[in-house]
Amino acid sequence: MSARNAILSRLRPTDGGPLSLEADALLIAPERPAVDENALEEAFLAKITLPSLAGTHDAIDTLADLPAAIGHYLGGHGLPPMLCLPPDPRLTACDWSGFALHESAAPDEAAALAIARCGVAETGSLVLETSAAAPMLPNFLALHHIVLLNANTIVAHLEEAVLAGPQPRAHYWITGVSGTTDIEGTYVRGAHGPRFLHVILLRGPDLGQ
Repeated sequence: MSARNAILSRLRPTDGGPLSLEADALLIAPERPAVDENALEEAFLAKITLPSLAGTHDAIDTLADLPAAIGHYLGGHGLPPMLCLPPDPRLTACDWSGFALHESAAPDEAAALAIARCGVAETGSLVLETSAAAPMLPNFLALHHIVLLNANTIVAHLEEAVLAGPQPRAHYWITGVSGTTDIEGTYVRGAHGPRFLHVILLRGPDLGQ
């Protein structure tokens, strides 16, 4: 037996061992994981707080509560009330007094806000889209990525996140914080994007699109 075949024989147990059982289980596993349609918010939050996604979350009842929730988050991280705010008309009704706001993100941006189109309970993913009122760059430059998500837009599975209606030029999916193990095999957060992800659930009136 060649050295190659000897190695491959070790990788292919023929006695029905654990690897064979695991492979058989993959073949009979459901294509989509079960998600409780009556507990989408709970399922979504359970996903984003997994260590692999490392997200945090808060909840507000009305959009008017958003500045206070963001101020609380920034203060908890020892950050001043400075925020890269998208030029979204839905945010103009909020009282941002006390904040230093700007639309353009710097390379060392501390915190940026975005509004998600929807969330996916299956994976804990956030779906964001680009438009004149939703620039993409701040979401990748900021150290702290704060995302506002209407609780009633959470869907169960990935394919349901492609919503009907007008589509943006581009939309992108974010699942947890940026991370890599390319650097000496050590997990490093924030290597290619935000180091912190904070989701604020809006449980009150629908934001609309």
